[in-house]
Amino acid sequence: MKLAVLTETRPGERRVALVPDVVKRLTSEGWQVVVQAGAGASAAFPDDAYRNAGATIAPDAAASLSGAAAVVAVNFISAEQAQLVGDGTVMLSFLQPAASVEALKVLADKRATVFSFDLVPRISRAQGMDALSSQATVSGYRAGLSGAEHLAKFFPMFMTAAGTVPPAKVLVMGVGVAGLQAIATARRLGAVVRAYDVRAAAKEEAESLGATFVDLNVSAEGTGGYARELTEDELARQRQALAAEVAASDVVITTAAVPGRPAPKLVTAEMVSGMGPGSIVIDMAADSGGNCELTVAGEDVVHGGTTIVGMANPPAGMPTHASFLFSRNVQNLLALLSKDGELAPDWEDEIVIGTCVLRDGEPTLGPTAELLGRPMTAIRETVPGEAAAPDGEVDA
Repeated sequence: MKLAVLTETRPGERRVALVPDVVKRLTSEGWQVVVQAGAGASAAFPDDAYRNAGATIAPDAAASLSGAAAVVAVNFISAEQAQLVGDGTVMLSFLQPAASVEALKVLADKRATVFSFDLVPRISRAQGMDALSSQATVSGYRAGLSGAEHLAKFFPMFMTAAGTVPPAKVLVMGVGVAGLQAIATARRLGAVVRAYDVRAAAKEEAESLGATFVDLNVSAEGTGGYARELTEDELARQRQALAAEVAASDVVITTAAVPGRPAPKLVTAEMVSGMGPGSIVIDMAADSGGNCELTVAGEDVVHGGTTIVGMANPPAGMPTHASFLFSRNVQNLLALLSKDGELAPDWEDEIVIGTCVLRDGEPTLGPTAELLGRPMTAIRETVPGEAAAPDGEVDA
C-alpha cells in the first residue's frame, strides 16, 4: 500500500513525519513509501537518504498523494492539499480541529478516516504511540536551554579566585513530560530548581529529579493522571500564592496547556513586574495564548527588565531528534492500524477508537461534529479505560 509523506507547510516547521530509518522498516513490511522532495531537508534527512531506505521521491504534493492509501504528516494538511487526497484515504497527524475546519470538511466529503496524535490515550499499551509526550520531551529540553541562553547569569554555581557566583534559581510551572524534562535540563546545567503543579501526584516526580516541590494548597487532580481546569476562584488563589515564588526566581518556565482551549494565565503582568532585572520567563504555551499575560508567540517581549520568551512550536527548533521520535510514534500507530500489509483498523481497540476523528468521513467526536455541522457517529458508546484529554503539556 502506498504511504505518502508530505513536506510540512506550517511556517517555521522543520520536522518531517518519517525519517529514513523508519522508512526502511516500513518498506520491509510491504509499504510503498513516497516522500515529497525536500520533506526531510530541514531536519537533516536528504532525499538520497530516503532513496537508500527504499522510498520513492515525488516532485510535489500532488504526485506524493496520487494513489496514496495513507498519508502521514506532523501538522494537519491544508485544505488545498486535502483536495488532492483520494477517496477513502487514511490520515495520521497532529490535529487542531478549530484551525483545520476547511481541510476536515474536504476530507469528510472524501470519506477519509483521520487519526490524531493529540488524542492517543495515556495508557501503558499506547506509550509507543504517544507523540504528545515524545514532542513534549523535546520542548522541555529546549525550554531549559533557552532559559540558560537568555539569562545574563551562569546557571551553575562557580567558585573562582574573583569570588563565588551563586547558582540561578529556576521555577518550573507544570510537571508533565515537558516540565520534567525542563527540570532535568536545568538541574544538569547546575541551577537550583523549584517546581509547581496543581496535581499532588507530581510532587514525587519533581523531587526525583532534584527539584523542590512548591505546595500552594491548590489541588486540581483530574482523571487519567491529568489536571482538570481550575475555577476562577482557584486561579486567583493560585496566582496570589505564586507571586512570591515568581519574584524570587531568575528564570520561570511555564508548560501548562489545555487542548482546544486558550492556555491558562498563570503569570500576570504584575508578577512579572515583581521579578528582578534580567529575569526570564520561558513560555512554552505561547502557541495557545501563553501562560503569561505578556507573551507574544515567536517573540521576546521585555517588560520592566524581564524578558518573556514566547516559544512558538518548540519541537521544530530541534527537528532531527523530534522527527526521529515522532516517526517512531507513527510506525507504532501504523502497526496497530494495519495487518498483513493492508490497512485494517480494529474498531474494538480503545486506542484506535480514542485517536479517531473521522471514520469514513463521519465525525466520531462531538466537538468535531459541531465544527463541521454534521451529526456525530460514535464508534462505540463507552471505551473501557479511556483516558481524559491531556492538559499538562504544550501542543507539538
